[in-house]
Parts: sequence; C-alpha cells; structure tokens
Amino acid sequence: MEKTIYDKELGTILLRTSPRATRYTLKISKGTITATMPLGGNEARMLAFIRENKEKLRAALDKHPARPLLTEETEMQTATFRLHIFCTDRDNFYMKLDDGVLHIACPNQTDFTDKRVQELLKGLLEKALRHEAHRLLPSRLFNLATQHGFTCTGIKIFNSKSHWGSCTPRRSINLSLSLMLLPWHLVDYVLLHELCHTIEMNHSDRFWSLMDKVTDGKSQALRRELKGYHML
Repeated sequence: MEKTIYDKELGTILLRTSPRATRYTLKISKGTITATMPLGGNEARMLAFIRENKEKLRAALDKHPARPLLTEETEMQTATFRLHIFCTDRDNFYMKLDDGVLHIACPNQTDFTDKRVQELLKGLLEKALRHEAHRLLPSRLFNLATQHGFTCTGIKIFNSKSHWGSCTPRRSINLSLSLMLLPWHLVDYVLLHELCHTIEMNHSDRFWSLMDKVTDGKSQALRRELKGYHML
C-alpha cells in the first residue's frame, strides 16, 4: 500500500506498507518524508508517530531540503558554462553548448513538474558535465601532480552521487563529473585531496599536514566550503 498525504508544515509525506518492515520508520530523501509501517500496521498510529516526531522532522528537512526543479527560471553557473533553459516552438528537446552557455530548448507547454521531464533535463545536463569533465579534468589533475611532485597512474570520470573523488591503492584516481558544478578553487581542492591519497591512503594527521602543504594551509577552510555544495 502506498499513498501520499500533505502536511502544511512537513510538506509531502509518502505513507507505505512493506512486508520487510518490522517497525514504524520515518526517512527523508530529497525533501520528501517516507513513512513505512509493517503489514497490518495501523495508519492512525503511523500519523501519530509522525506528529510525535514533527520537530525532529522539521529540523531534518531544513538540513535536507528538496532539490529545486529544473525550469526556465533555473539559474546555474558551473565551472565552464551557464545553464539556459527555455521553451520554444519545437516538438522535441534540444541541447547546445555554445560560448560558455548550455542552451536547452524545450517544447512549448512543457510540464516542468513531470518527473520524466526532470529526468530528461538532468540527463542532458549530465551529458554536458561529462563532456566538460573529460575535456578538462585529466590535464588539470596531471598538471597539479607535476607541480607538487605526486605520481598518478590513471584517471577515470564517473557519475558518483556520493563521492567527489576517490583514489585506488594503485594510485589511480576516480573523479565525479559533478566536480564541474564547483568553482575552480574547490575543483583543485578535490584533485589535491585525491593526489594526497596517493601517498597517504587514510585521513591521518600526516594526510592533513600534506593537504595543508599543497593548499597553503587552507585545507580545513576549503573542506568546510565544499560541504555547501551538492552533486548532480
């Protein structure tokens, strides 16, 4: 069983029953609360459980708000382009990256609240970010490696939703295409972070000492700044 209710303070709440659930639980994802109860659970009890935890839920929603929809009003500046979404007299969606602007044309009467439209727009944005990441990140990484005396055996670009980057024991570095959503000084911070892992594979004091050395003592400030950004 699944149904959606709306609370004026908490927003959209998805009520669901799961055969694997053994207790009443609440989870927040992308600004939506999912309330799960066992088979045979009591909806009134579930709603009471939500009311009992309303303050905690409000605080959690403040930390994990819903991502805004991609629409004609969206303003987004990435490392290399500005996003421009617009509607025009055409039958399909079209994307063009030109002179620092990613133009995404949508048919007139496009319903931007439609989940399928949002997935399509995110897919086009992801394609552009992947193109820019492949075009720019490898040379930037190897230049930083040369500048600071690191050895990197390889680089891969992927679409991680949880890590900006990672380093393997063989000193190969994986980078998320979402790095292209960051300003360049934070891109360099992530690249240097992974390069430091080619020497120190953990986050020991030695690692952070090395990070301070290659960031002029700004590693912690840059780390805090990075937490204010989200992946695609």
